[in-house]
Amino acid sequence: MDAQLKKGLLEVCVLSVLRGGESYGYKIISDVAPYIEISESTLYPILKRLEAADAVTTQSREYNGRLRKYYKITDKGLQKIDEFIENAREFERIYQFISNGGKL
Repeated sequence: MDAQLKKGLLEVCVLSVLRGGESYGYKIISDVAPYIEISESTLYPILKRLEAADAVTTQSREYNGRLRKYYKITDKGLQKIDEFIENAREFERIYQFISNGGKL
């Protein structure tokens, strides 16, 4: 898969996990991994970009004597998911056109 395409898909996958409620890094990885390959070294830069874009907020809390960073989706993050879904519908129409030999 194209690296840029995968990066965009991973961002939306992370946001989709967070749409279900706040979460932390390891849990996000375990929720996304069955659908698309993701590692810690991939996830944390994505979370930083999403935070810089105001798509997620963070809060640190203690868990078993250590600080754990929790991520929560914002309205901008929800909007990014909606935009992705609309783009995916358009992509699906183009895919059907290509698959059908240039005919709809």
